[in-house]
Amino acid sequence: MRSVVILDLDGTLADTLPDIRAALNRSLSRLSLPPVTAEECRLMVGRGARNLTRLALRGREELWDRLYDLYRADYSANLACLTRPYPGITDMLSALAKAGMRLCVISNKDQEDVRRVLAHCFPGFPFALAAGRQPQIPLKPDAAPGLRCLSLLDAGPRDAVVVGDSDVDAAFARALGSPSVGCAWGFRGEDELRRSNCTRLAFTPAEAACHILSLAREQGPDYHGRSEP
Repeated sequence: MRSVVILDLDGTLADTLPDIRAALNRSLSRLSLPPVTAEECRLMVGRGARNLTRLALRGREELWDRLYDLYRADYSANLACLTRPYPGITDMLSALAKAGMRLCVISNKDQEDVRRVLAHCFPGFPFALAAGRQPQIPLKPDAAPGLRCLSLLDAGPRDAVVVGDSDVDAAFARALGSPSVGCAWGFRGEDELRRSNCTRLAFTPAEAACHILSLAREQGPDYHGRSEP
């Protein structure tokens, strides 16, 4: 039986977009640059703060270092103002933990931001591991952060189910060799997840928990991804 659940953070466990966008727009304003809309920001998030700030500049690469530093400082100071867990997520996590699953968070956010968002949204919850951006380790969708996580837990890809809200998470699962559950309530929505060929698609955290436990029981010698409506 698969025993490890690798969870994304932004757009999967917590709605972090309001605080990300607010910090980004304040930083852009300090450089006399136009703000991003909620829709624009939603599509920019997912591949780390470096990519986010580069996209927000719309080609003004000469300002990237300044914007990145401004954004990192602002977001660090304000990451828990509007961020909240999605409804039903706490119950999902509790149900999975009760079923004996080891719950890990792997995010492209900076490590300290991951720790603080989890402490704010899920105080005291016993995650087996919580990892953000690590020096010398590629970001998702590269398999490296997942392999590191599983190695620390003395587990492998056949022991894991990946849960996330975007094509980045689905590609990460494929690179890792594990099945994936796409979270349609997140930043990217149903259409992107269907195009990404995630293994299962969930519209609520309760449905995601059912899919995760079902996939956990389906462990075989190898995993070949399939898309199910």
